[in-house]
Amino acid sequence: MIVAGIMSGTSADGIDVALVRLLGRGMNVRLQLLAHEHRDYPAAVRKAVLAAMNAQSASVADLARLNTRLGELYADSLAYTLERHSGIKPELIGCHGQTIYHQGDAAEYHGSRITTTWQTGESAIIASRFGVPVVSDFRQADMAAGGKGAPLVPFLDYVFYRHPRRMRVLQNLGGIGNFSVIPAGAKPEQVIAFDTGPGNMVIDACTERLFRKAYDRDGKLAARGTIMERALKLALRHPFFRRKPPKTTGREEFGREFVAQFLRWCGRRAKKDDVIATATALTARSIGIALQMVLKETSKRPVRGNGDYIVSGGGAHNKTLLAMLKHEVEPLGFKLTTTDQFELPAEAKEAAAFALLAYQTWHRQPGNLPCATGASRAAILGKIAYA
Repeated sequence: MIVAGIMSGTSADGIDVALVRLLGRGMNVRLQLLAHEHRDYPAAVRKAVLAAMNAQSASVADLARLNTRLGELYADSLAYTLERHSGIKPELIGCHGQTIYHQGDAAEYHGSRITTTWQTGESAIIASRFGVPVVSDFRQADMAAGGKGAPLVPFLDYVFYRHPRRMRVLQNLGGIGNFSVIPAGAKPEQVIAFDTGPGNMVIDACTERLFRKAYDRDGKLAARGTIMERALKLALRHPFFRRKPPKTTGREEFGREFVAQFLRWCGRRAKKDDVIATATALTARSIGIALQMVLKETSKRPVRGNGDYIVSGGGAHNKTLLAMLKHEVEPLGFKLTTTDQFELPAEAKEAAAFALLAYQTWHRQPGNLPCATGASRAAILGKIAYA
């Protein structure tokens, strides 16, 4: 099948569309990327999305309208992609939607302890527009099976990147960072995957606050700065970093409130470039801590240079972040590279993952890795909107 995958992540910077050809069943699926395009959110929509995330209060009417508007934008982005790559016609669409709330750990709510997640963006609008089925709302089935609903991309990591002789770590640097550790010759249940902490989220928020820019392009601001070790040490005391996997996080823990505290730790007199450098180091150091923990607990470590550390997501273009990350992972035996070297551009990977997960759903095949999410069983993910 040819399947379209549509993804908008926690950075809320826009929409990625991947057109993918898929063949096979279960864990033996072959994947070929045919095309990829990115479109930014309109400024007003991005503002509405960020306002809805982790809001203490929100208008029900605005949430309903946002669901419809995002459905339209997802459809527009797919139409744009198909226009630029004429001749490719998807038979199925997978749309992740925009996460506006995710609570992977159980908490008390009106007499029950619940976990919950919410990805918005109306799939029926997309199905009606293109006349093909749309799979969406992927995370709920995993949570119903006792999982945290994330991360789900490790399924693609295992299918596409596993290697019989090389240990591989697939690091996504979106708003939140997460990785999949795949030992050489691993079976699906041997994959270790969880969120590592902030990816671009804290960097972007500080850059917007201090420089009125959406992000630190190529890491140039961080490159001019010096890491403030005291502020970094305080940030790394966040309880998330000590929590045992499987674990997941989001703006609920590293959003507005954390950024405000982080800026206080840096101090009013701190140089702006130093703040961005420290925020960038927070991402790299937290990943290093997570990787060392995994290698220690599994007692598996690649011979120097025989492991691949493969980076994807928007952060793969941040040269300063990659240099810091290289400093963390190379002493542990890994060669750092990006997914661009594996015929799957860094920006396209997550959209391609949800094309793959939609394909699994359509064929009634599981799409989660219980070892990554903590679910009690493999589950068929998503809900289908028919045209």
